[in-house]
Amino acid sequence: MCHRPRVSAQSQVALVTGAGRGIGRGVAVRLAREGYRVALTARSADELRETARSITEARDGAETLVVPADMLDPAAPDRVVGEVEAAWGPVDVLVANAGAGESAPVARMTDEMWSRQIELNLTAPFRSIRRVVPHMVEQGWGRIVVIASLLAKRGEPYVAGYTASKHGLLGLTRSVAAELATTGVTANAVCPAYVDTPMTDGTVENIVRTTGRSSEEARRILEKVQPSGRLITVDEVVQAVWFCVVNGGVNGQGINVDGGAIQS
Repeated sequence: MCHRPRVSAQSQVALVTGAGRGIGRGVAVRLAREGYRVALTARSADELRETARSITEARDGAETLVVPADMLDPAAPDRVVGEVEAAWGPVDVLVANAGAGESAPVARMTDEMWSRQIELNLTAPFRSIRRVVPHMVEQGWGRIVVIASLLAKRGEPYVAGYTASKHGLLGLTRSVAAELATTGVTANAVCPAYVDTPMTDGTVENIVRTTGRSSEEARRILEKVQPSGRLITVDEVVQAVWFCVVNGGVNGQGINVDGGAIQS
């Protein structure tokens, strides 16, 4: 198949879900620095506006579009992409970052807890990918990057729902990559271990609440998951995402950013 040449980043559109803070904010800022027009979505409009401010501080003249949405709403992915298309045209780069985890022993994990994690971490990215793929295939170029997890590749206790959803997300990504391999569209997953973000702060709080350990002890537990003995930085994850955007030879991969926890 003959692919159209990639157009300049200055005329391309990126959509980042979960863009209000943490990894999503870091990715959005990086894409803007590289010249993309960046659409931002998350539940909190205030956090999205803060991300937009960070973008304009990082690059004068950067264009942002704030589209608040809750990806647990089945209609949200279609609505968000529709608003981006109405403002700027189709999405060329999708970074599916929105996600969350809940912890409980498997025997006490409720149907509601299970469903929330599968819906947000797996089904919402699927809906977003399904929505943007036709344009990417038509133009012969596109990039899909999902933020999975170290737990897309191994199991850990008390997080069965999160682990299952991230395993599924990696499988989804690999299937999309195989299906679209001849089209100029790539799909990859970035698989971080514990990252120094507000989401990890929440994990620390949960450990403190359920075990009685101090926050310092809880954080050290998470640091030790990485052989490097420290949390992964947001920028380290962002660099991996950018690698997936600029390198068209990388496709169907689960790229570990985990300080050496999984050597694959």
